Amino acid sequence: MRILNIFKTRKKTLPEYFRIVLWSYDFETIDPIKDKKTIIINAINYGDLRHWKWLVEFYGKKAVTEVLKIASGTEIRPRVRSLVSILFSINNFNYEPRSFN
Repeated sequence: MRILNIFKTRKKTLPEYFRIVLWSYDFETIDPIKDKKTIIINAINYGDLRHWKWLVEFYGKKAVTEVLKIASGTEIRPRVRSLVSILFSINNFNYEPRSFN
C-alpha cells in the first residue's frame, strides 16, 4: 500500500531528457507507471548514467531489477548486458528456447 501512495504523489511525467531514449513512442502520452517496462528497457539500452540514476530513484533498484529479470534476454542490447548484470545482480537473462518444428 505504501508503494502505491508513493507513486500517486510522484509527478507522472518523465524528465525531458528521456525523449531521446523513447523516440519511437508518443512522449507526451507515455506514463511512467503504466509504461514502466518500456521505459526501463529503453533507458537501459539507449540511455546514459542520468537515465539509469533516474530509474533507480523513481522505481527503486529492486523494481528495475525485477523488470530486467523477467524481460527477454534479447530485449537487452549485448553492449550493455554485462554492465546491467553487474549493477543489477542479474546472473542469467531470460531466454526463450528456439523451436525446431
